[in-house]
Amino acid sequence: MPWIAGQQLQGGKYVIEQFLGQGGFGITYKALHVELNQTVVIKTPNEYLSHDPEYEKYIERFIQEGRILARLSKDPHPHIVGVIDLFRESATHCLVMDFVEGENLFEVVRRRGALPEAEIVPCIRQIGEALSVVHQAGLVHRDAHPGNIMVRRNGKAVLIDFGIAKELLPKTLSSTGNAGNHGFAPYEQMTRGSREPTVDVYCLAATLYYAVTGQNPTTSLARRVDDVPLTPPKQVISGISDQLNQAILKGMALEAKDRPQSMQAWLAMLEAPKVMPLLPIEPVHRTQIVHPRVKLKPEVNPNKPAIKLTKTIPWGWLNGSLVLYGLMGYVLTASSNPFEAVGGSVGLFLTVGLFAYMAYDSLPNDKFWDRIIEPIFSATLWSMVWTVAVTVVWVGILAVVWAGIWAGIWSEVGFGLVNWVYAVVLGLGGTSTMVWIVAADKLRKSFSKVDTFLILASTSSLGLGLGWLGHRIFNTGS
Repeated sequence: MPWIAGQQLQGGKYVIEQFLGQGGFGITYKALHVELNQTVVIKTPNEYLSHDPEYEKYIERFIQEGRILARLSKDPHPHIVGVIDLFRESATHCLVMDFVEGENLFEVVRRRGALPEAEIVPCIRQIGEALSVVHQAGLVHRDAHPGNIMVRRNGKAVLIDFGIAKELLPKTLSSTGNAGNHGFAPYEQMTRGSREPTVDVYCLAATLYYAVTGQNPTTSLARRVDDVPLTPPKQVISGISDQLNQAILKGMALEAKDRPQSMQAWLAMLEAPKVMPLLPIEPVHRTQIVHPRVKLKPEVNPNKPAIKLTKTIPWGWLNGSLVLYGLMGYVLTASSNPFEAVGGSVGLFLTVGLFAYMAYDSLPNDKFWDRIIEPIFSATLWSMVWTVAVTVVWVGILAVVWAGIWAGIWSEVGFGLVNWVYAVVLGLGGTSTMVWIVAADKLRKSFSKVDTFLILASTSSLGLGLGWLGHRIFNTGS
């Protein structure tokens, strides 16, 4: 029976905080190392495996590999999660590891799409160097797919979740067949349980294929059994360099004898990184299952400074905002009835916003849509959110008052005060929900409060002014 929150282990040395998950051969928990006040992850074998005739061999290998990993962790490597402790609680063997927070590579690619070659290659090199050290210790990871590569908030990659003794388990329980590893394992691993370094070469090359194309590679079994060809990554993303394309195809050679026979040999095929590693990612406040750390050789250019997120003005969103506020200014000025003016503005706001949101939410996962159509449909929604986000989140009524004053000044129909009131109501009520849901966090990470306020206030004011001017010119012309 799994342990519950609050349960103490080793006489109170560890306290279970949360059940994280259960795989074919292990259960993982988030726990607290009480003396160090440090969050850790504890992995134990599944209880039901005790009925398997190979259980004793599994436990023996579990302990053996745990000790090797713990010994290697005495010389910590930055890209392998560290083993802290190995103990037995009653009849249950436990492996204690560092806790890693961040996104795994699957999540990064889902969020961003295909990653630029210059960003992902350094990340893969970090993991490849880590695997080289693991191989030197006589171990093979066997699960180096994107789900087991964590990207920390500083952009560094960390290898987690070693498949300890998985080849001793019934194949129906092995994580080799899990969806997370689908398409990333060579066929000899799935059919013969191979423990050769060429298994990790294939897995990491397939992971690089996924990261640089945004698509899962053809599975090795489909290639071998059904003779389905592997589409070269350069045919998916034409901008990939020939050198990277060849390195991926060589690493994913169907037969192990045709691949580089060591991780270092495969890494030598990768083009040296042109720029810094992956950009820092947004914080993700959740637990990741982690595993062994080992020290590997110094990574390439270890003193290279980490790249930092630069401030970029979202011109597309602001242009959309300008158009939207221009239409609002025109409607507010054109109508002699304040209710018609406000009704028209609200209708325009909701119609365009709803359409943009629905289009944005339903777009297919396709590069043409991602790069061309999606920005067009989503620009209006995002511009509205950006324009009023600072109003709700930081500056409150000031930005709305600013827009309202302009509406009052520009209205020449005798209803300046009424239009001002409705402008305030429209600014606060019509956009606050989308602001809280969509844009608040994005604003905090890109600009200071003052920068954001000035950008948005200027955009909304200019838009309203252009709308008023357009109405004046139109009326004068007629």
